[in-house]
Amino acid sequence: MFASYLIGLREGLEATLVVSILVAFLVKSDRRDRLPLVWAGVAAAIALSVGFGALLTFTAANLDSRQHELFDAIASLAATVFVTFMIFWMRTAARRMSGDLRAKLSEALNLGATAVVVMAFLAVAREGLETALLFFAAAQGATTSASPLIGICLGLATSVVLGWGLYASALRINLTKFFTWTGLLLILVAAGIFKYGVHDLIEAGVVQVLAGPAFDLTGALPPDAWYTTLLSGMFNFTPEPSILETIAWVAYLVPVLTLFLMPARKGPGPKPAPSATTASASS
Repeated sequence: MFASYLIGLREGLEATLVVSILVAFLVKSDRRDRLPLVWAGVAAAIALSVGFGALLTFTAANLDSRQHELFDAIASLAATVFVTFMIFWMRTAARRMSGDLRAKLSEALNLGATAVVVMAFLAVAREGLETALLFFAAAQGATTSASPLIGICLGLATSVVLGWGLYASALRINLTKFFTWTGLLLILVAAGIFKYGVHDLIEAGVVQVLAGPAFDLTGALPPDAWYTTLLSGMFNFTPEPSILETIAWVAYLVPVLTLFLMPARKGPGPKPAPSATTASASS
């Protein structure tokens, strides 16, 4: 549930900030008549994201055992790529997100109603599609209960509340720190997703090297223990991983975590970070 909650919170808040910036720009520009167009684009993006998630689930449910393992592996590896790109993209894009969105919306307003809908749709659809893919990948093998679905719904609900609070200037959150800490946790989640993708490749018979167990911690971490379930649900941890899974986990985690913790290089003359205050949503 925690991994799903984190994905819903992180991705949901990004999408909520995008919507808040667009709405605030129209309100401050006295263009409230265009608000329904923005909401139409947002609604279409949400529908696409839900449909994409349903398609992934339906496809996986209608494959044979080997195909299912291979499909899960591809989804997990793709999710790892997307979440890694998203984490590092936010480090540089957060500073200019508000200005870029306002500029694009200004251009769309000049082009007409359809352009406004499309612009809002594209701005939110990327986050929605990422959320669906990450949720599908994170939930694989973690549990057969409804916990992942509950977790992501709670995360999305929390992000909407936070986004509304920022827009209404009722909350002041240092979003730079928020995205840094959630980025660190998501790197751990992504390492687990990547490891699980390698596990599925082994199960599908695509990869057959180093498939023996690297170590066995089942004595210290019984499969039916709550803490083992917690580690499995959060980071796809298994007490008896294969050698290749362990190598994959380390090979992803160490370089990505090192790069993430390195100070970000600042471009020439950056604008003040909108993420430090509520200005990111309402300026």
